[in-house]
Amino acid sequence: MDNVMAQLEGLVAHYEELQEMMADPEVINDTKRYMEISKEEADLREVVQKYKKYKQNKKELEDNKKIIANESDEDLIEMAKEENSEIEKEIPELEDQIKILMLPKDPNDDKDIIMEIRGAAGGDEASLFAGDLLRMYEKYAERQGWKVSLIDSEPTEVGGYKRVAIMITGDKVYSKLKYENGAHRVQRIPVTESQGRVHTSTATVAVMPEYEQVDIDIDPKDIRVDVYRSSGAGGQHINKTSSAVRMTHLPTGIVVAMQDQRSQQQNREKAMQILKSRVYDYYESQNQAKYDAKRKNAVGTGDRSERIRTYNYPQNRVTDHRIGLTINKLDRVMNGELDEIIDALILYNQTKQLEELADKNA
Repeated sequence: MDNVMAQLEGLVAHYEELQEMMADPEVINDTKRYMEISKEEADLREVVQKYKKYKQNKKELEDNKKIIANESDEDLIEMAKEENSEIEKEIPELEDQIKILMLPKDPNDDKDIIMEIRGAAGGDEASLFAGDLLRMYEKYAERQGWKVSLIDSEPTEVGGYKRVAIMITGDKVYSKLKYENGAHRVQRIPVTESQGRVHTSTATVAVMPEYEQVDIDIDPKDIRVDVYRSSGAGGQHINKTSSAVRMTHLPTGIVVAMQDQRSQQQNREKAMQILKSRVYDYYESQNQAKYDAKRKNAVGTGDRSERIRTYNYPQNRVTDHRIGLTINKLDRVMNGELDEIIDALILYNQTKQLEELADKNA
């Protein structure tokens, strides 16, 4: 903990510098710089507040010890003892919270994501389950106040998806959904099953951060661009103009459709940004060893073939195999109530990081 505290002193000094800079008229007039500084200040705020509270508690603890040792007023001594009893409980809690806040952060945690869901083993039932997962994530995103945009889909005749890709934008999307990467298994009686037998099917989920700048060059000759009229509400503008854009990367077959922006040019730019992210991720995943080393962490967020979770409908049960978590709330989970699972995965990952840090320091 001493090493962490030494780092925190420098961090507090930097935090105070950031606050001074945010009050500087030159910085205020430079919108881009002000936004960068204010974001950094916001990222540091919680740990600085916890550390200041920790230091205040340590000081109060010592002051109360002096009162207990030197005062003759029994009431004052008793009050000091009661305060110290509370402070001594709070200090270890603050230490643990500070340690977690000081853990190395995934640089992608603040990013929006591109999620690709594919029906895998199980034919029609797998495609239906892919659609169920899509709706689950859409409902979870809605609960988080995030926005979901459809960027590519290949529906099946039975109402599911052979594959579907969406973009989810909002606050710290990747930090919560990165743990969904992998194979999801469903156990249930398909609607087409006449004998009432439980079948097992799978769908895979790939979660990739949206890279603002991707170090990849795509040959324009490898991209087919189609424009079409946007669907949905929008009045005469949508009816008269072809503002929606579909881009196909011919070597990989990756397709991105974008119609959320106001103009065709904006849709082109956004579609290209998403296409680059997906093509980059595709080529990264070709070298599996490199892909796993880069993307996989303590709870296995890297391997798309890894079975991470089972959804058992007859028993209303969900099991996350990476952390041995089982909850009998499948109906609520499929309605987007994923917080209990995701929070447990985050806590497990943080605990593993703390253990590794303790071993390193030892």
